[in-house]
Order: sequence, then C-alpha cells, then structure tokens
Amino acid sequence: MTFEYTGRHVEVTPAIRRHVEDQFKKLDNIFNGTEPRVHVILEVEKNRQIGEVIVHWREHTLTATDTNADMYMALNRAVGKIEKQAVKLKKRIIDRKQHARKTSIVAPNPDGQLQATPPPVRIIAARRYAVKPMTAEEAALELLGRADQFVVFRDADTNRLGVLYKRQDGNFGLIEP
Repeated sequence: MTFEYTGRHVEVTPAIRRHVEDQFKKLDNIFNGTEPRVHVILEVEKNRQIGEVIVHWREHTLTATDTNADMYMALNRAVGKIEKQAVKLKKRIIDRKQHARKTSIVAPNPDGQLQATPPPVRIIAARRYAVKPMTAEEAALELLGRADQFVVFRDADTNRLGVLYKRQDGNFGLIEP
C-alpha cells in the first residue's frame, strides 16, 4: 500500500504513521494483494482532532472522516469505516461475477445438430400493374411478348381478376379466384 499524509495545523509524527499503517495491515486480506493508494489527512481545530482517510482502490474511492478528542481514536474509527466500505464493495464485485450466466449456457458447444434460424420473410414492393380487361387468350399473347413471368388481367367475360403465369415446362398457368 502507498501511504500519503497531510497535516493541517498538526505535525504528522512517525508514531501516527506507524499506527495508521498497522491498522491497514489488518485489512490486507480484504485488498487481496492489490495496492490501494491511501491518503490520510490529520486536522486539529480547537479541541477537536479530525482524521480523514481516503482510499483509491479498483477504480473506486472510499472515504471516511471521524472527529474525536484523541487523534488515534479518530483514526481507528475512520479506518473501521473504510473497512466496512471495502468489505461491501468487495462483496458487490464478487456477487456480480458469480451471478453472471455461464458461457456454456449462453452459447453451448455446437454438435452439428444446431440449425440457424431462417431470416424473416420480407415483403418487397414491386411496381404497379395496369389491370386491363381481356380474355385469357389475349393475356397469353401479351405474356409471350414480355420478359415478365406473369400478367394480371380482368377477364372480359366474367369481370373477375385473373393471373396468367409462365410454367417451367413452357406452358401457361391460370389463377382465378
């Protein structure tokens, strides 16, 4: 751990440094060998001793402040608050990792029996056709002169719609409602 000390209206003695570092040695198991940066601010205002501890650990900042008549007691209580925050943060990090879904569930190993889902059917707007009244024979003659595969027409005799299309065998098919 890297320690940095700031004293406001008080001198930071080696005894205070040793005391803070001994307190943080008890928290080594929480930090798991990672190197947090610790900034300790000591402040004296009239009869109040203020100890503030700021810890930068795993892209998080833990902060605790305590006021007491004794500087050592203020630092002990501030380090205790930091310990509670660090335990809570560590538990949240562990829970987040443990509640994640396993890769084997999300993406099982393909065994050759998996099939991709077909893409959804799309409707593509085509051009508009003029529906003329004609007989099926006239529609067949018009279809011969075109490159299209079908012709839509209104039957002149029955006044109903019909579709005449080219079949693969070279003949024509007629669809009537």
